[in-house]
Formats: sequence, C-alpha cells, structure tokens
Amino acid sequence: MTKFVTLSSGSSGNCTFIDHRGVKILVDAGFSGKKIEGLMEMVGEKAHELDAIFLTHEHNDHIQGAGVLSKRYDIPIFANAGTWKGFLKKAKKLKDENIKVFKTNEFLNFRSMDILPIGIHHDSNEPVAYVFYLDNKKITILSDTGLVDEKMAYEIKGSDIYYMEANHDLEALKMGPYPHKLKLRVMGTRGHLSNDQAAEALADALVGKEEKVFLSHLSETNNTPELSRLTVDNYLTQMGLDTKKDIQLEVCERYRPSKIVEL
Repeated sequence: MTKFVTLSSGSSGNCTFIDHRGVKILVDAGFSGKKIEGLMEMVGEKAHELDAIFLTHEHNDHIQGAGVLSKRYDIPIFANAGTWKGFLKKAKKLKDENIKVFKTNEFLNFRSMDILPIGIHHDSNEPVAYVFYLDNKKITILSDTGLVDEKMAYEIKGSDIYYMEANHDLEALKMGPYPHKLKLRVMGTRGHLSNDQAAEALADALVGKEEKVFLSHLSETNNTPELSRLTVDNYLTQMGLDTKKDIQLEVCERYRPSKIVEL
C-alpha cells in the first residue's frame, strides 16, 4: 500500500510525505525541523521513522529542515550534485554516509521505490521533479519550474497522483505589488508555473482514471486557492474531463496537511 500526503506547500515551505510498503520518505523539508515534526504528527507519522529525504533543489523553502532532521535522526538525504553544492553551504556537519548523490534523468532505486529525477527549469543549480514508480502505481511531484517541456510531459503521463505547481495567476502577478524584476523572474522560463500552465500540463497528462491532482506552491500574493482551482477546473472541463468524476482536484494548504491518499 502507498500513503501520500502533502504536509505543506507554498513559498513559506514545502514538504510532502510518502509511505510505500513501510518505506517512509519526505520530498523536500522546507520548514524548521520542529515544524515538520509537528506536521507529521498531524497525519499520524513520526519523524524518527523516516528512511530518507529527497530534495528537489536548494532554495530555502525546500531545504530548511532537512539538515536538522538528518542530524537529529540519522536520515540520509538524496540530491544531485548541483543541489548538494548549494545545500552544503547551509547544512553543515552532515554525516558522509547520509550524503547521497544521484544523477539527474537516471533511475535510482531506494528500497521498494524506483525513482526518476527529471531535470526541470528553475533558477537554482540543478532542479528536479520526481516520478515515483511504486509497484503498479505512479506519483509525480512537479514544482518550481518555469515551463513543462516535452521530456517532462512524456515522463509524468500515466501518474495516479499529480502534485503540480500552480503558483500564480498571470494577470494578478502583472498587476500586483512585486517589483518589475521579480515579476519577470516569476513568469520567466526559469520561474514558476501559472495556473494556466498547470492546467495545460495536466490536460495533456490526465486520462480520467480518477487521478488525484494536488495544485501546489501557490503564491500568497498573486493567487488564491479558489482562483487556482477554478482556472484549472474550467480548462480541464473544456478539454472534456469531468472534474467531479474523472479526477479528484484539490488545492494544497500553505500550513496544514492535505487529505491523506491511499493507493
């Protein structure tokens, strides 16, 4: 059995929990260690039982608690060389045996999990999305990218769960309070996916087999949960999907866990 739950999602911090046949991992750890421990307890889990932490990239809202948890509970951390280069400047005194380096776009196996880290497009050293192959189930975690290219689109198809960035509404971003330079960064090809871009990527990937979709990493300034859901829902409906029957659509909360999905 597989258990999936987003513990938190947004520019303040990102953290997702997966349990597959008793192998328990986090993807990113973007709050303090203490905060993450509390979020895990809310879904009936204990941080000391974690088997690994997988990092997508080295920005603080994805790594803040990773080093603390690793040192506190002797947890290995998996990341590519580029992410380690940035992360080790912030997380010091990790055990050598807990520094696990993988290669982007190459499969790795961790116990019962087969995992493909896919190169994505963000203004960090070597950012990745993850596709998890868990027996006959597939989970995609895709966030912090300015675009979804053909390789990414191909690799994520057929997933049972999609954790998909829907960071901003483009018009809200353009009209909002951000400085012009920051607006260009967010909407650029190495920035973040808009609601519309998320909708287009999902429309290409979904087949209507009751997939679970979690819209994630929403901007607190340039988006709302209602607007994100409505934009994606409307687009998918126009593309022929029944969003009340064919899929399950949810927006991740910023500071609380999502509902727990069991596959």
